[in-house]
Amino acid sequence: MSKSAPEILLAKHLRELKLAFETEVRFHESRRWRWDFALTDHRIAIEIMGSTWSAGRHTRGTGYQADCDKANQGTMLGWRLLRFTTEDVLNGRAKAFLAEHLYRGQVPTQRCIA
Repeated sequence: MSKSAPEILLAKHLRELKLAFETEVRFHESRRWRWDFALTDHRIAIEIMGSTWSAGRHTRGTGYQADCDKANQGTMLGWRLLRFTTEDVLNGRAKAFLAEHLYRGQVPTQRCIA
């Protein structure tokens, strides 16, 4: 499966932040659910929520319900889930959030403003 521009960029940002990660991580024994990214040292899952402004899959009834089911199951299996929109990734907000909350290096971080 080819990667989207936000997935490629987030992977680059995670490498820049020196965070260990895997992509397309299957986390459920019987379902085919996968996290877009998993921060292996933190047991944090990251999902990129696309098409949030165009009535895409993640914002319509069935897709939203499926996302809730996936997130709830993952939480009960010990995962902490972070969700970022495509825009969050493309404008650097996701990277800034991760830097503020997870980065242990010497690089100064930006504050996220909601």
